[in-house]
Amino acid sequence: MVGVGFPVAQACPCRAAPSGSRWSATPADLDGDPDADPPTPPSLDVWRSVRASGDTKTKKSRRTLGLAKIAVAALRRRQVKQAQQRERSGARWKHTGLVFSTSLGTPLAAGNVRRTFRRTVAAAGLNPDEWTPRELRHSFVSILSDSGVPLEEIADLVGHAGTTVTEKVYRHQLRPVLLKGAVAMDRTFPSPRSEPARNLKSRS
Repeated sequence: MVGVGFPVAQACPCRAAPSGSRWSATPADLDGDPDADPPTPPSLDVWRSVRASGDTKTKKSRRTLGLAKIAVAALRRRQVKQAQQRERSGARWKHTGLVFSTSLGTPLAAGNVRRTFRRTVAAAGLNPDEWTPRELRHSFVSILSDSGVPLEEIADLVGHAGTTVTEKVYRHQLRPVLLKGAVAMDRTFPSPRSEPARNLKSRS
């Protein structure tokens, strides 16, 4: 999720809202078309959500996301692991089509998702008490912001209808972007070194 800014609830549906990401309903092109002109990168279509109606929150939320290499690699590993689980389960396998599911193909329990996430955070050397699955989306915004991606593009990538929501929800993550105007002006118009306070007083 940190690779594409995808909401965890939409990628990892739980039993209370089992209509999340599916291999068929959320087409993922893991190959792209590098020979096209211009080349087409690997991508993920986001046209449905975990809402009861299956529709996204806004029209802007319907989008096609380019997949980073780490996301493509993770999805390929997931396909392989799920195929192995399906083979071992035999007749017990439930054909839900979910991308992220239990070892029997059924929707994940919210508690299991959180426990698995905490174990992963601890294995990475971070404090599990300071991180929640939601932080992955915040990290996605922070990485884009620190890389100089414009606010308008960040809003598009996270599926917001405009930049207002992005600025309000991710104001701490976006601070480096909001400071870029001042930094650019300082570089263009370097200010002279400040004079000592005593000299300023002598002129008053």
